[in-house]
Amino acid sequence: MKNIFDKTVSDEVIARIQNLNPDSRAQWGKMTVDQMLAHCNVTYELIFDDKHPKPTGLKKLLLKWFVKNLVVSEKPYKRNNPTATEFLITSRRDFELEQGRLIAYIQKTLELGENYFDGKESHSFGRLKSWEWNNMFYKHLDHHLTQFAV
Repeated sequence: MKNIFDKTVSDEVIARIQNLNPDSRAQWGKMTVDQMLAHCNVTYELIFDDKHPKPTGLKKLLLKWFVKNLVVSEKPYKRNNPTATEFLITSRRDFELEQGRLIAYIQKTLELGENYFDGKESHSFGRLKSWEWNNMFYKHLDHHLTQFAV
């Protein structure tokens, strides 16, 4: 798995994002390119912006027991996997705004670095090691950028 905390890798991902345009079409799935960018931004909103309620009770346990490993492992996502409610983007979004937000989040993540994330509490999965954060970040971005052929 590539390391999103490495500047070369972050720059590569950002370049792929910059290769998108408002007319980019998905090779699979239902999202438009602006919805995909907004969807990818949710991962970072859960970390940096306190705008999503934290899961509690049974939902929190199910996320830790059944979803966490799918998200933080190196195993790639399958196409058309179900999407968690918080990540569903059903309305159209401003392409340039969402693209800029995603690039800024990736740059902020790079600036904070691996050590910042090592042992950091995840919104849904508890404390994660830096490699788990990396896998979650990179795998999700790569999945959706591949979806849009960049």
